[in-house]
Amino acid sequence: MKMRRSERIVAVTKILVEDPYKLLSLNYFTERFDAAKSTISEDLAIVRRVFAAEKMGKIETIPGAAGGVRFIPAKGINDIKNVVDELCNELSDPERILPGGYIYMTDLIFNPSLMNEVGRIFITKFADLEAEYVITIETKGIPIALMVARALNLPLVNIRKDSMVTEGSAVSINYLTGSSRKIKTMSLARKALPEGSKVIIIDDFMKAGGTAKGMLDLMEEFKADVLGMGVLVETITPQDKLVEDYTSLVVLEEIDQQQEKIVVKPSDWVLGLE
Repeated sequence: MKMRRSERIVAVTKILVEDPYKLLSLNYFTERFDAAKSTISEDLAIVRRVFAAEKMGKIETIPGAAGGVRFIPAKGINDIKNVVDELCNELSDPERILPGGYIYMTDLIFNPSLMNEVGRIFITKFADLEAEYVITIETKGIPIALMVARALNLPLVNIRKDSMVTEGSAVSINYLTGSSRKIKTMSLARKALPEGSKVIIIDDFMKAGGTAKGMLDLMEEFKADVLGMGVLVETITPQDKLVEDYTSLVVLEEIDQQQEKIVVKPSDWVLGLE
């Protein structure tokens, strides 16, 4: 069916957005929409301008015979700050205080719409690193990491707390939690990650950084190159974490059970965006 330009632009945009980072040739669009390359190029120019103006990501053109066009998701600074402010407001609700001074986050982490926004924030930070895999550890890190992997169009690799017989041979390490100082185990199937892979680590929460340090140690066993680490929430104490190079979105500064108060603020990385 021959389409009008307005109809064709809607279809082109949907194709690009649904497959981020996938390189599509101009021939693919010309054949699908029965249109000349010059016509498709004009359509893409319109989409590119709108995306740039609205800070919705960018349409990148790769020249050459093996080239094409692809969509790279991203969020503008104002959008990032709005999402993080929403997170801070949600997490500041005193009804989230749990016995023992913990904070309830499960409803937010398993909110697909919110975690989709969080995922796009992390890929705005990590988009240029040319990672090959996104790594997380079960369970609550999975929804966040899945959205990051989806936006980067990369495989998600899940580290388990116990090895599974259905996954074949695995590499297991013991690690020391930074807060409770307990020895725990994490495991990753050998088939899950090729040696020498370039990876990004994503997790939901960091206190002292023991779990994050364990993941870094496990990546060393696979000779993986860790290009970046993203954490949804970190605590302000202890200030000296067991890992140094990471990006958090939110800082949990205080949980006061007696006063029924939670103090949550944007991270330094978010505050430093200009």
